[in-house]
Amino acid sequence: MRIAIPHNTTRSRARAIVEQKLKGFEKQYGDKASDVTHEWQGDTLHVSGKAKGFALKGTLEITETDVVIDGKLPFLAKPFESKIKQTVEREASSMFRTA
Repeated sequence: MRIAIPHNTTRSRARAIVEQKLKGFEKQYGDKASDVTHEWQGDTLHVSGKAKGFALKGTLEITETDVVIDGKLPFLAKPFESKIKQTVEREASSMFRTA
């Protein structure tokens, strides 16, 4: 699943927004996830973990114009791919609406 969202700001400001949101997710959902890791390599954030028995892994790349989210859904989550994609697009768009 690959999603590109315009960030309408600079790379450094987009990264700060992503980091702030990531901290919020950790506070809000930290008890529902395990083995969560995230590490920046340049302008790409590598994320992995487990939630509700599913192993999740993906990247979030900040380009000059977009935030590109790329992740592989577990086989059992495939039927929900369109709903997951819509939710991620909506959440990511709202993060950068006022950037």
